[in-house]
Amino acid sequence: MTESPKSSRRTARQDLHGPGVVVCPNPKMALWSGHPRVFIDVASEGEGQCPYCGTVYRLKAGEKVHAALSRSA
Repeated sequence: MTESPKSSRRTARQDLHGPGVVVCPNPKMALWSGHPRVFIDVASEGEGQCPYCGTVYRLKAGEKVHAALSRSA
């Protein structure tokens, strides 16, 4: 049985940190719920999930990440 994610965040291109990644925990999360900082790739698949808290980060509809920023095959 799969668990549904605790939360989901739509991410705009300007929210990315470096080459197509977001940082979790994000600044809007409560301090008490913090965990070690992780960088989550959202450029290659359009979404990524935090291994600690389960938050899913998805690029907003229509957001494009420059091809040079996503992983090469």
